[in-house]
Amino acid sequence: MSTFNFNQELEDKIALVTGGTKGAGKAIAERLSNAGAKVIVVARNPPVENGSGFHFIAADLSTAEGTEKVVSTTLNQFGKLDILINNMGGSETKGGGFAVLGDKDWLETLQTNLLAPVRLDRGFLPQMIANKSGVIIHIGSIQAKLPLFDSTLPYAAAKAGLLNYSKGLSNEVAPKGVRVLTVSPGWIMTTSSSRLVERLADNSNTSFEEAKQDLMQSLGGIPYGRPAEPKEIAELVGFLVSPRANYLTGTAYVIDGGTLPTI
Repeated sequence: MSTFNFNQELEDKIALVTGGTKGAGKAIAERLSNAGAKVIVVARNPPVENGSGFHFIAADLSTAEGTEKVVSTTLNQFGKLDILINNMGGSETKGGGFAVLGDKDWLETLQTNLLAPVRLDRGFLPQMIANKSGVIIHIGSIQAKLPLFDSTLPYAAAKAGLLNYSKGLSNEVAPKGVRVLTVSPGWIMTTSSSRLVERLADNSNTSFEEAKQDLMQSLGGIPYGRPAEPKEIAELVGFLVSPRANYLTGTAYVIDGGTLPTI
């Protein structure tokens, strides 16, 4: 995809992207920067590449202390936050269904995928409301509506909670000038996704493309025929945070190549 320059439409905006050092988060950070925003990225570990031009904050957002560090550092250094992209998330639970998942699995997944965004929103919303301006994007997942029981049930439940929370929050803060939206991707072809396909190909003694097709079929198929590219997710986010989307709030946008079997 080409790099677009929408006349620096995010100039003078401060944006923060969690999980912004790789995958879709990195693509989102780059997209917002290309539109003129000053971008802060948050992750546990620094980005592999230096010289990205982003301000980096190292923090473990699965803890209350980590989110407090991000909020205080951002507001102390930049004085405000205009755009918050709650992108960090993921599932590290083991396969085997409900019986192999204990409280630790559930609590860790909820901390990362639901409570981290809640805490960051709570930390940044007061100054957004005071400025009568701001956009919050929650990066959800189609698993909120299409849960995979074998290994990612806690993740699916957390994303369903995030979807519901996002809608409720938007109803509260939209009259105060803050827009809240959810973007729910399907499978995104990131570096980690490629490694997963490579492992599946090795385990089944098939080609990379055959393993990718098998994985797509396990999701029920992707009518578009391929996973999303990170830049495609970023382009949707870039539009939603822009002034061109000023009337959009409280809505969930699915970007999955047609994976969800229902409307």
